Amino acid sequence: MEIRGRRELEMGAAVRTAWMRSMGIAVVALAAVPALAAPPKGPLDTARIEELTGAQGTFSEKEGVFKVSVPRSDLSASVGGVKLTPPLGLTSWAAFKKAGQHTVVMGDTVLLEDQVNPVMSTALDNGLEVTALHNHFLGDTPKVMFMHIGGMGDEATLAAAVGKVFAKIKETSGGKGELPHAEIDPAKSTLDPRKIDAALGHSGELKSGVYKVTIGRETKMHGETMGSTMGVNTWAAFAGSDEQAVVDGDFAMLEPELQGVLKALRASGIDIVAIHQHMVGEQPRVLFLHFWGVGRTEALARGLKTALATQRP
Repeated sequence: MEIRGRRELEMGAAVRTAWMRSMGIAVVALAAVPALAAPPKGPLDTARIEELTGAQGTFSEKEGVFKVSVPRSDLSASVGGVKLTPPLGLTSWAAFKKAGQHTVVMGDTVLLEDQVNPVMSTALDNGLEVTALHNHFLGDTPKVMFMHIGGMGDEATLAAAVGKVFAKIKETSGGKGELPHAEIDPAKSTLDPRKIDAALGHSGELKSGVYKVTIGRETKMHGETMGSTMGVNTWAAFAGSDEQAVVDGDFAMLEPELQGVLKALRASGIDIVAIHQHMVGEQPRVLFLHFWGVGRTEALARGLKTALATQRP
């Protein structure tokens, strides 16, 4: 009986030892799992976003979005006798939302005309995208423009960029922005079209003192190809002298080309005056960007050529 009892005890100890060893292996295996499937990042750091943007915000539990706002209470604008106030649409804002391991920001900025391009350059220089530029009113005094921004990436980096945009708006308010000026009458133009051709790499036509270059593109609508004559084109019109000229025009771009063209034009000192679409339902989608620049004809032409070089062949 004693021998049988010792054997049972020895067998029980062996079973316990094997069980403990198996549990140890399981613990080691489980410890490795988090490294393979790390949990997603936590919610938005709303306090940090407010600190970096310099703006107060509210959080939408339903949508998981934190939105900061900056009312343009410094503006004195009206439409047809109606005084515009921030609740009537004069509020800049930026909304942040988690997208996997990244953060997405979208927003709209309220700007007077002389603020548009300084603020746009600040947005582009700090890694944000500019996605639209247009008006929301007719007959407003002074003219109010709306510039939409966006981006995806690190939450703090995006918030800091938005903060710099808001700071630039404040810095340029009260008439401290930039608008080019030149005394030019196209009827008295003396510019040399050959210099524009050489710098731009494209030739055009001179009519009534304006030298206009048109570069066609194509898209499809209703099963048909739509090209230059249907309005799918980039064009630039020059007037003035070789020393001081004005150029205005329109860029036709595929969606992925917009940011490159914007950066190239702004780096060349050419102003952006609108970003929008001219069509609905075309494939591929084409965006249009209107521009205005003042300077030497060759410098303006080189700036346009740099922007054209960012586009697909």
